[in-house]
Amino acid sequence: MVHKILFWSGFGIATRLWQLGIETRPLFNKESLWVYPVYASIGGGFGYWLMGVEQRHFRLLADRRDKLLEKRARRKE
Repeated sequence: MVHKILFWSGFGIATRLWQLGIETRPLFNKESLWVYPVYASIGGGFGYWLMGVEQRHFRLLADRRDKLLEKRARRKE
């Protein structure tokens, strides 16, 4: 659970570094250091949302699997 949020937070920081690299600006400028936590929180929020989507999909697949197994059991009878 936490590893996905941490991964996407790191991805947000990497996105900021990539953006600055494209613009050929200094990576660690004193005036723009506040932006890194913003990008990390946006990435972490996306990771948290994605984790919820994954849990809902797993639950949906488990429900469908159970219904199919019940249906097969009824057919056997």
